[in-house]
Amino acid sequence: MIYLRSDEELALMRESAQVLGKAHGEVAKLIRPGITTKELDTVAQTFIRDNGGIPSFLGFNNGTATRFPGALCISVNDIVVHGFPSKYELRDGDIISVDCGVQLNGFHSDSAYTYPVGEVSLSVRKLLARTKESLYIGLEKAIDGNRIGDIGYAVQSYVERFGYSVVRELVGHGVGKNLHEAPEVPNYGKRGQGVKLREGMVLAIEPMVNFGKKAITQDKDGWTIRTADRKPSAHFEHTVAVRKGKAEILTTFQYIEEVTANTSLAVELDASMAV
Repeated sequence: MIYLRSDEELALMRESAQVLGKAHGEVAKLIRPGITTKELDTVAQTFIRDNGGIPSFLGFNNGTATRFPGALCISVNDIVVHGFPSKYELRDGDIISVDCGVQLNGFHSDSAYTYPVGEVSLSVRKLLARTKESLYIGLEKAIDGNRIGDIGYAVQSYVERFGYSVVRELVGHGVGKNLHEAPEVPNYGKRGQGVKLREGMVLAIEPMVNFGKKAITQDKDGWTIRTADRKPSAHFEHTVAVRKGKAEILTTFQYIEEVTANTSLAVELDASMAV
C-alpha cells in the first residue's frame, strides 16, 4: 500500500529528519584517518537516543539470520551499502558512505552521505560529486503527476554520461511509519513509466553509483553488498515529500556541510570536475 501523508504527519517527519541531519553532522566531525567505524556508530546511537529518537537500522531484520548490528550502515570503498560498523580504522584515500535512519514521533527518516577521507584521487572525488549531483537531479522529478520512472531515468542518464553504472538490485523506497514502504524507487528506468506520483507520498531517493560495472556481490554476513569488480561505489540519499511543482526535501545535509565546508571532506561539483 502507498500512503499519502497529511501536513500534520509531514510535520512529524520533519522533526525526525532534523534529528537525523544533526546526527549526521556529529558523525561528520569525526571522520578522519585512524578512527574506527564502530566509534562513528557509537556517536550516532548516543546522539539519536539523547534527542528522543530510536536508531531505525539497529536490529533491523532483512530476512537473514543476522539482525543489523548498528545505527549506521558504514560502507567503505567497494562496499556499496549495508556495511557493518567494526574495528576497521579509516585510512587516507578511503571513501566512506554513512547511511542512517531515525524513528521519532512514530515516523522514520532515512539519508546517506559519502565522504572522502584524506587525500582521495580526483577520479574518485568526481564519482562522489556526480553521485551527489544525481540525487538532486533525480529528486527534482519527485513532483505530483510524474512517475517513478522519471526519477530513475534522471539519475541513470546523468551518471552514465560519465561512464559510471547504476546498481539495479538495490533501490530507494517509500518511508513512513515503516522504514521501507511502497513504492520502490529504482535509480534507472524510462520516463513516463511506473507508479504515478501523488502529493503526500514520501520517498527515500538514493542513487548507488559504481565507478566500474553495475554487478554486485553479497558477503556471507547476509548484508554487506560490494561491487563485483571491487571498484569504488558512492551513495547519497534524501527523504523527500512529493509536492506539486517542486519536491520538498525533508532530510538535510546542512549539518554535514557546516562541518565539511572548506575541508578535504567537502563533496561538491566545481569547475575542475565538470569534465
